[in-house]
Order: sequence, then C-alpha cells, then structure tokens
Amino acid sequence: MFDAYTVKDACVRWIRDWFEENGKACNAVLGISGGKDSSICAALCVEALGKDRVIGVTMPNGVQPDIEDSFRLIEHLGIRSYQVNVGPAFDALMREVEEQLGGPASSQTRINMAPRLRMTALYAVSQSNNGRVVNTCNLSEDWVGYSTRYGDAAGDFSPLGGLTVQEVVAIGKIMGLPPDLVEKVPSDGLTGLTDEDNLGFTYAVLDKYIRTGVCEDPRTKALIDHRHVTNLFKLKPIPHFEPEC
Repeated sequence: MFDAYTVKDACVRWIRDWFEENGKACNAVLGISGGKDSSICAALCVEALGKDRVIGVTMPNGVQPDIEDSFRLIEHLGIRSYQVNVGPAFDALMREVEEQLGGPASSQTRINMAPRLRMTALYAVSQSNNGRVVNTCNLSEDWVGYSTRYGDAAGDFSPLGGLTVQEVVAIGKIMGLPPDLVEKVPSDGLTGLTDEDNLGFTYAVLDKYIRTGVCEDPRTKALIDHRHVTNLFKLKPIPHFEPEC
C-alpha cells in the first residue's frame, strides 16, 4: 500500500541529495501552471531547500484564464517568482515558420511550440539565478508520452518521475496545499481538453495498469501499450553513433 508520508519524506531527501551533488547552494526553478504537478513539485522543493531557494515562473501564452491559481500557489509557499509571457515570441515564431512553410503549420506544431518556448524561458531564468530546472512530469504522463519533448519533458531533475498521478495527489493532500489545486482536473492548457479526454482513458485506469499490470478492457490496454511503446524514445538518451576505433 502506498504510504504518502514515507514517500514524501524520501523524495525530499532525494532532492536535497541531488542538489548536494549537482548544485550546492543553487536554486530550484520551475514553471508554475496552477496544476497539481507544479504545485506539489514546488512544495517538495521548498521543504527540501527552503523557500528562499525556490523560484516559480508563470508563463502564459498571451492570456491564461486560470493564472490566478498559479499566483495563489506562489503566495501560499512564499517563493520568489517571475512572469514571462511567451505569447509575443509564440506569435512571432509561428509567423516565421508558416511563412517558410507557405501555409499553416500542423496542429501538433502549434500545440507543442508553447511548451518548448516555456522551457527556453525557464532556462533563461534559471541561468540568471544560479538555478537548476525542475521537470514536473509524473510517471503516468511519461508512461504514455503525454508530454512535449524538449518542452515540459525537459529539465535537470524530476521529483515526480517515479510517481503515478494518484500517488502525486496523495502526497499533495498531506502537504497542506490548497485542496482545489491538488485535485484540479488535469489539462494541457493548450487544446481546451482534459488530459483524460486527449488520452482516451482515465488516469485511474492507467495508474492501476502501471502498478499491477491489470487492465480489464482489452481495447484500453492496447491503447496504453501502443502509446507506451511508440513514446519510449522520449525517455531515452539521444542515440548516438559509436565509431569502431
């Protein structure tokens, strides 16, 4: 049975140990979306490093309807923050790309461009603040490739990468965070759909399958397996040629 208290404490120790080895006195820098993953990552980093070493960055693409959730989380934790609006860069880059393409970019191009611009902004803030960038993806998202390579899938360390959605929520519930942020229905903030709408199955079903290997519906199991296999490349190091010297 999952013990949220034990796992939370172990994760906090892991973050401290990682910084001892990879950046003593450095700051943890992360995007604050107002959702559960960034909220819980931020809280774990605050507990591990202290609030003075955690920096949150809000990155709306023009207008973000739920950005007040991000501000509430930042105020709740008492961390430093910056706001970098990626909207102008998104519009300018998309115009340039479509001019060269001679027509509209694909929908996936538009969907993935904003996360990649946000990661550029995060690294800019991080490098100017002696920082290390937090990857806020969880195991469930990574398992089925529900992330943007070199976008939200990037980062220097990943506190939630070994935890399913339900396990992340369980940790959030014991950390004194605003309940509505911990239990907020996850969405990509890009398509107007929830994660589960986009995936075609619930995180509860996915999490059970990850931890037990059991998925009662054959069609859902096949869909999860297909997504897992076709997106494994996102989790692996970039393959490189090894010359025979």
